[in-house]
Amino acid sequence: MKIDSDFDGGAIEVVRADAAGEIELAIPHDTRAPDFRQWFAFRARGLRGKAARFTLSNAGQATYPDAFDGYRAVASYDRKRWFRVPTTFDGEALVIEHTARTDDTAYAYFAPYPLERHARLLKRATRASWVRADALGTSVEGREMTLLSFGEPRAGALQIWVTARQHPGETMAEWFAEGVVERLLDDDDEVVQRILRDAVVHVVPNMNPDGGAHGNLRANAAGMNLNRAWREPDPEASPEVLCVRARMLETGVDLFLDIHGDERNPYCFLAGCEGNPGYSERLRFLENVFEQSLCAASSDFQDEYGYDRDEPGGGDLRTAGNWVGQQFDCLSYTLEMPFKDNANAPDEVSGWSPERSVHLGASTLSSVADCLGLLRGEIDVPARDGGDEGDEGDDE
Repeated sequence: MKIDSDFDGGAIEVVRADAAGEIELAIPHDTRAPDFRQWFAFRARGLRGKAARFTLSNAGQATYPDAFDGYRAVASYDRKRWFRVPTTFDGEALVIEHTARTDDTAYAYFAPYPLERHARLLKRATRASWVRADALGTSVEGREMTLLSFGEPRAGALQIWVTARQHPGETMAEWFAEGVVERLLDDDDEVVQRILRDAVVHVVPNMNPDGGAHGNLRANAAGMNLNRAWREPDPEASPEVLCVRARMLETGVDLFLDIHGDERNPYCFLAGCEGNPGYSERLRFLENVFEQSLCAASSDFQDEYGYDRDEPGGGDLRTAGNWVGQQFDCLSYTLEMPFKDNANAPDEVSGWSPERSVHLGASTLSSVADCLGLLRGEIDVPARDGGDEGDEGDDE
């Protein structure tokens, strides 16, 4: 029997293990960031047919321990199809119980998105004549920061930006980005044709390649939470943000989506930039158009549950969504997906999954298309008919 995390995105500490299948593990903290501890991914070999019990004994000291309530870990025999396995949490230890059908089984907080798959996605994308891949810079450890741009660069084109996986453990964000990229490669798709007729779409599928390689939850290799670095990015601590932000300042931004995962909330939802000093009725109207369009485009999306709206002036301009919205006076949204199941459309076998993340990414392009004609110019904003409060949560 062997338990290890010697693979891209792997993260686990083995405390003890016996041949009977009683295994005690610990969740490691992020690189240079002891306050971030949640992500785990490991493989177990030699346990075929045994009723294994994996006890993550320090789960109660995780960054979001209450996020383990109602949570089930994912497992896979082939690293392609992931399914949920029985998991319990008593406030201190997270216990995963599973009888494997193979001698090599992977377990994780959510399905990993390895750098090898990222490289294959970039290679597929650049085969299309309407796609460009630009190296914007490098990460702390020298990994390439790649931007995919879809459509012909030209004067007057709308500039649509999508960034994913600032928090590396939120791997559903890059699965979402894969859905966006794959749909944009279909030049027979009428929605894609509409978008690329009027806009250039820029996609950064992985904002934090170092953190992903290390198996971090939220930090890069310097221990930085990149989604708190947008106001004043540092060339040493957050070069990933610095190089992406620099290109945005060159192109401008008319619509921005920053893609994340939420540990606690079992829903897909949007968070806007209503707390920004420059927030206006025009932006509120655009947000409503986009949100209602996404409700219609995807049965996995909903607008009832989410984060509480920021008070005026309460927006954190260190975050991507708020900084971009303020800097460019544009429609700017953070999109969240669950680590758990999606409570408004549950799936007992898979819960929220890579496949559903990919599908939501593709569906979101329909909502982008629905907003294109409204992104610039004056809008006759109708009178408001009430507020739209959401459930409390942690702003990503």
